[in-house]
Amino acid sequence: MDRSSRPRSRRTAPLVAVAAAAALTLAGCSSSSGGKKAEEEAAHASAGKADTPRMTVALVTHQAPGDTFWDTVRKGAEAAAAKDNIELIYSADPNAGNQANYVQNAIDQKVDGIAVTLAKPDAMKGVIAKAEQAGIPVVGLNSGLSDWKKLGLLEFFGQDESVAGEAFGKKLNTTGAKKIVCVIQEQGNVGLTQRCDGVKKTFQGATETLYVNGTDMPSVKSTITAKLKQDKDVDTVVTLGAPFALTAVQSVGDAGSKAEVATFDLNKELVKAVQKGTIEFAVDQQPYLQGYLAVDSLWLYKNNGNYSGGGEQPVLTGPAFVDKSNVDKVAEFAAKGTR
Repeated sequence: MDRSSRPRSRRTAPLVAVAAAAALTLAGCSSSSGGKKAEEEAAHASAGKADTPRMTVALVTHQAPGDTFWDTVRKGAEAAAAKDNIELIYSADPNAGNQANYVQNAIDQKVDGIAVTLAKPDAMKGVIAKAEQAGIPVVGLNSGLSDWKKLGLLEFFGQDESVAGEAFGKKLNTTGAKKIVCVIQEQGNVGLTQRCDGVKKTFQGATETLYVNGTDMPSVKSTITAKLKQDKDVDTVVTLGAPFALTAVQSVGDAGSKAEVATFDLNKELVKAVQKGTIEFAVDQQPYLQGYLAVDSLWLYKNNGNYSGGGEQPVLTGPAFVDKSNVDKVAEFAAKGTR
């Protein structure tokens, strides 16, 4: 289905969650064949498995090597693809130019849909326009909430990073923090900048920004350690990803600092650290849900013409705080790699 079928004007729709794809009608479940046998047949039926024509969807992200956050995004996308009879092509690169090349490759392969992150939207603008000209629907996830409509994407699934940052700052006000350092692992990533800016906006103490090379974890560790040794007044290190939070805990120890560590985003090890108390709290934007909804939305668009959020509003997947009060509930899902 090409984009020409989109209505030229739509009323602003309220924020909504994507509906799951309709389950197939189960054989032998009509009232004329009831009883125990029908119940047993229903229990073994492949409910929710699409029998629609095979689709191909490309998922292109700005994942850096070793960043486990994106493993969870990919798991969600793969789950939706399996349900919807979709062949999923996953590619990633933190370099925006390379990311744009992957989108171009998807266009050349004539995929049925593309899901893309917009960490550096200006670099993606041209190639997204090419996808639209080719009649390929494009949805956004994770990064790019401020730009998805400008670039003509159908839908967006993710977290408002400014709102998340502001909530984070308010949370810090309740912990007794007085001076924080916000660690940005990728310069030029608008979502990361928005997080730190949001924290600074609502946090009542002093805030500094520390840039590190997120692709070189030993360098991340040494840079944070040096900062903590140099400034003993820093009482909280704020990181923007789970691997960096776990590294920051090591830096705190190496520096002989008493600083706490709090972070955005989760992974299995991070959840354990919250349980142990080595990480104070984390913000969860539900990456599994982002990947799942992005891929599923393209199936819904092709097969039923649906727009999540009416094509006007994003579908927000966060922020939600994970701390000592609720971490045990999250832990069982994190152990499976889905939170």
